[in-house]
Amino acid sequence: MAHKATVELVLDCADPETLAVFWREALNYRQYYTNAKLIVLVPKNGIASPLLLQCVPEPKAGKNRMHLDIVVDDIEAEAHRLQALGAQRIDEGVHAVGDTRWVRMADPEQNEFCVSTGVEW
Repeated sequence: MAHKATVELVLDCADPETLAVFWREALNYRQYYTNAKLIVLVPKNGIASPLLLQCVPEPKAGKNRMHLDIVVDDIEAEAHRLQALGAQRIDEGVHAVGDTRWVRMADPEQNEFCVSTGVEW
């Protein structure tokens, strides 16, 4: 049965192949499609938004206007796992609003993302 998400996440980058290695492991995704300028990653299991890694010629300039949050129960354990894959922690502390906690990180091309306990509603 085919899946189709209601939202696709697109990340501009310099080297989709290198970032695909990081994001496949970070999200437990698999490579679905690839060409010279685009790699599409999809979940190995379940239904979640695809991540498209799109090659662009210009370098990253400034803070992302939108970013990904990886939602887990144990943010410190996940942050350490992602650091072993090549991510960097942006700041030392854990941020919180209400019951939601998160740490800010950056992937190997310095694209910001968070590891978060997520929002429950």
